[in-house]
Amino acid sequence: MTRSRSARRLLASTAGASALVALSLTAPAAADEHLDVVAHGLDNPRHLAFAPTGDLFVAESGRGGDGPCIEGPEGGTVCFGASGAITRVAPDGAQTRVLTGLPSVADEGTGEGASGPTDVVATGSQKLAFTVGLGADPDLRLSVPEAADMGKLWETTWRNGRVTELADIAQHEADANPVAGPDSNPGGLLRRGSTYVVADAGGNTVVEARRQGSTTTLAVLPSQLAEAPPFLGLPPGTLIPTEAVPTAVAEGPDGAVYVSQLTGFPFQEGLANIYRVDPDGSLDVYAGGLTTVTDLAFADDGTLYVVELASAGLLNGPVGALVEIPPGGGDDHTTVVDGLFAPYGVALQGDTAYVTTGSVLPGGGQVVAVPLD
Repeated sequence: MTRSRSARRLLASTAGASALVALSLTAPAAADEHLDVVAHGLDNPRHLAFAPTGDLFVAESGRGGDGPCIEGPEGGTVCFGASGAITRVAPDGAQTRVLTGLPSVADEGTGEGASGPTDVVATGSQKLAFTVGLGADPDLRLSVPEAADMGKLWETTWRNGRVTELADIAQHEADANPVAGPDSNPGGLLRRGSTYVVADAGGNTVVEARRQGSTTTLAVLPSQLAEAPPFLGLPPGTLIPTEAVPTAVAEGPDGAVYVSQLTGFPFQEGLANIYRVDPDGSLDVYAGGLTTVTDLAFADDGTLYVVELASAGLLNGPVGALVEIPPGGGDDHTTVVDGLFAPYGVALQGDTAYVTTGSVLPGGGQVVAVPLD
C-alpha cells in the first residue's frame, strides 16, 4: 500500500489522528470552555443534523471493541466492536443514545480515532438515514465478519431500533473503483428527494444511492500536489501527490451539490477546496484556501459555514475552527471561532451553529453551540 493511499484512508475518518497529535489530547476542555456544551461524553462524534421536530442527532463512530483485531492502515492494531451509536439531543436538552450496537473499529486499547457511524439525516419524525464508514478495501468484509455491515448506507426507525440497509457504498467502490486500488469510507450524507448523495472519502468519489440499492458515481475528486514536509528529506520545494479525501456534501442555494475535502498527507495548509458538482459530474472550485475541511452547511442567506479539523494542518495538531464564507464563494473567509479541539461536523439552527468537537476521542466528544450573530 502506498503512503498516499493509506493516508487518505486514515485521515478520512480521523482514525489514527491521535497518533499524530498525542500531545494535543489534553486540549479539549481548555479550547472549548468558552462555548455552551449541548452534548457530552460522546465516542468519536462526527456529523450531526437537526430533524424538523427540533431534535439534534449525532453520529458516534464508537470506540471499537474486543476484536477481532488487525493491523491498522498506518501500523499499530485496530479492533472491531459494536460500540457505534446515534445520539439524540431533544429540544429540552435531554441526551439519549437512541440507536446502539452499530459496527465500529478503533485503536486497540484506547478506542481513539474510530471508524463507524459517520453521518445522519432525518427522513421523517421517527426515521433516520445514516452512513457507517469502513476505511479499507471492501474485501476486508469477507475476512472479518464484524465488518460486514460497514461501508454502507442505512435507515432506521429510531423509536423501535429497526435498521434496514439502503445501499452498499463500499461495494460500489469495489465495482467501479475510479481511483487506484479499491478503498471505501462513506461519510458525509445528503438526502435529495428519494435519493441520497454520499461522500466516499476512501474512494475520492461522490456517489448517488437510491432506496432500492442502486448506486451511481456523480463525481470523482482529483488528486493534487502538496509541498513535501522537511522530515521527508526531499529537496526544498519538492511537490508530492496528495489525495482529495471528500468529507461532506450539502445542497447549495442554487440546488446544486457541494462537496468539501480534507486533502491527505501531508495535509497542507490552505490546499482544501469546496467544489460545486455540475450536472455532468465535472467540478468547479466554489471556495479555496481552506485546510482539512470535514463539513459544510449553507445558511438561508447563502453564507457557507465550514469546519476545519486542523487549521494549521494535521501534522501540527487537531486544533481547528468554524469558518464563514460569504455568498458566492471565493478564497476570502472569516474565522467565526478557532481553538476548537478536533472539530468535525456542523449543523445550523437559527443564529447558532452546532459543532462536534473531540472527534478523535472515546468519551471525550462534545457538541458545542457557536453563536453566529
